[in-house]
Amino acid sequence: MQKSYEFTDELKIIGANPYLTVPVAILRAIFADAKKSTGPIQVKGEINGKAYKQTLVKYSGAWRFYVNMTMLKKSPERIGESCTVTIAFDPVSRKFAMPEKLRLALAETPQAQQVFDRLSPSRQHEIVRYIARLKSEETVDRNIVRAIDFLLGKGRFVGRDKP
Repeated sequence: MQKSYEFTDELKIIGANPYLTVPVAILRAIFADAKKSTGPIQVKGEINGKAYKQTLVKYSGAWRFYVNMTMLKKSPERIGESCTVTIAFDPVSRKFAMPEKLRLALAETPQAQQVFDRLSPSRQHEIVRYIARLKSEETVDRNIVRAIDFLLGKGRFVGRDKP
């Protein structure tokens, strides 16, 4: 059973992203639980009584707990509101296996494979995760075509203009 911590903070915003500041003592405890203090750290808990899964990330020199609209409705409109959070390190992997159809499509398109291989691990994971979560074979097939086109510089995919 993972240790859980609680804090209250005022919702802030950086750019278009609402976030909370996790107290240093709790950050240190989560680092100890995660056995690391760098890179994204998976966490889970509740925000204002609603369950969430999120990732702590370091941005502009500070660790941030970003709050999206799934976690807190209309969060960008709620800046300044006080939020109570329980937080714990989440040891469950959130990585998705490469869908076999995507692996085959990349193998059949060496140029796309080369571009994919040069992407950051987080961007690769974003593409794999998107396709892995699709339900119907038809939707998977259509989106693999879109992903390959994106990697070849021919359109948008997962909200991005170019790889």
